[in-house]
Amino acid sequence: MKKSIITSLLFIVSIFTFAQSTTKSMFRLPDTGQKNSYTNTFGEDNDYSINLPFYIDNKNGTITDTITGLMWQQTDGGEMTVENATIYCDTLTLGGYTNWRLPNAHEGYSILNLQNNNPALDILYFTKTAAEYWWTSDQQANDATKIWVTNAGGGIGNHLKTETISAGGTKKFHVRAVRDVTTPTVITNHFTDNGNGTITDNLTNLVWQKEPNTNAVSWENALLYANNLILENDSDWRMPNIKELQSLNDEGFVSPSVNTSIFSNMGVKKYWSSTTQQNQVANAWYWNTQFGITTYDPKINSNYIICVKTNTSKSSTNINTIESTKTDFLIYPNPFSTYMKINAEFVHEFVQLWNVFGQIIYEGNNLEYQDFSCLDKGVYFLKITGKTTFTSKLIKE
Repeated sequence: MKKSIITSLLFIVSIFTFAQSTTKSMFRLPDTGQKNSYTNTFGEDNDYSINLPFYIDNKNGTITDTITGLMWQQTDGGEMTVENATIYCDTLTLGGYTNWRLPNAHEGYSILNLQNNNPALDILYFTKTAAEYWWTSDQQANDATKIWVTNAGGGIGNHLKTETISAGGTKKFHVRAVRDVTTPTVITNHFTDNGNGTITDNLTNLVWQKEPNTNAVSWENALLYANNLILENDSDWRMPNIKELQSLNDEGFVSPSVNTSIFSNMGVKKYWSSTTQQNQVANAWYWNTQFGITTYDPKINSNYIICVKTNTSKSSTNINTIESTKTDFLIYPNPFSTYMKINAEFVHEFVQLWNVFGQIIYEGNNLEYQDFSCLDKGVYFLKITGKTTFTSKLIKE
């Protein structure tokens, strides 16, 4: 039976904290997009639906990622050097916006879709080009000649600047710009040591096993290990997908590419993910902590595992709970522009209208008398609470 995990943005009481100020530019970490099953053993990528990718085509050459809150250039800017890619983004005007920039490594990796290959993107939203790689703004920590790039096969790695055609190489490194829809927030502590063998990542709201398994095992056995793990009387552990694993990577460190004041025993190792290489299903993706690349290995090989779970220690109503409910539309018209109507039997029920960032736009009992013409175009969610509780996804045009 497939398991669905609902994330929520929350805080927990820490026993130890580490003063690691960091900028949070993504609201949530998207799922990998992997939909297919490749084993009967429970715990693979598609057994968990956490933050399903959901994009909005703004019809102006831009795409909004409602999971991260970032806006992306729909068609990449073509092949060029990383220096020119930086200038290109900084001077780009697109969709009426001028605050475009080159994405960092984690932002760039967030839009990859591991169910697809060449390109590992959702081409319903992102235009397919000849790109083999896409630049990010991050350099390798100990080598300024190498830049972190995502690739059309679904991975991320450190490559020489000179590999692209414009720098004398033979490969096609393209640029895709990103912009912040809202101002990024600063988090004082990136990680919290919970004092019970677990670490909370306050950027992603994931809780990690502090001490990885000391034995290298096959992919199937790694799934079984995660399924059977009980840590601090909690059995809700799983093998992380490749995006979750990559979120631990710190491009400021090498050998290992993590902050060892937090994860002191990670070592330089290969860590399995729950994500299968979809075009070669005998392989699964792993994260190598020497530099932080993601690539794949035959599932019969032995690699290490660190387990993860979603932080659900505080219950709150938020955009995740809204997105997780699937019902028929009872609101019309949809798309709406100014007013919306609701089925007669629900007219007097209490309603809440949310935007994609989890903010309440309206709440009350008189939905049909409200003028929503001032709202920005995009996706909204309406929650009705009464004899029945349901949510519906709406489009504002």
